[in-house]
Amino acid sequence: MKTDKNVDVLDELNKGCCMGMDAMEFIMEKAEDKDFRNLLQKQYEDYKKIADKIAQTYPDYSSKEPHETSKANKVMTWYTIQMKTITDSTTSKLAELLLQGTNMGIIEGRKLLNHKDTDKEVEKLIDEYVKKQEVCVEKLKKFL
Repeated sequence: MKTDKNVDVLDELNKGCCMGMDAMEFIMEKAEDKDFRNLLQKQYEDYKKIADKIAQTYPDYSSKEPHETSKANKVMTWYTIQMKTITDSTTSKLAELLLQGTNMGIIEGRKLLNHKDTDKEVEKLIDEYVKKQEVCVEKLKKFL
């Protein structure tokens, strides 16, 4: 049933936004470079806007709430960032970690676009999610 696919895609997209916002918060705690922090804040806001749009769209497909990342997943994200920056928390290292995560988000978003038969409204959200991340990747590269 098509509606189920839309719900699944919206759930995956929302989880991606939640993971992105978590990562931005955790990295921001370590970031010292002002321009880098501004980029993190902008990316956080982009994720939040898409998550808000998902929340507005979700009732068209389900009476439930969109899935978010679990507490365990949030802790794992935090732990991974802590471990990978224990000996190197330079802006370059933080940008590298974000690039890796953002690229994973782009890959997942592209898979959703390429392999799911979703409504136009849902497809627009996926496309926005991917395009915002692609822009972020380009901006992150200058901090490597």
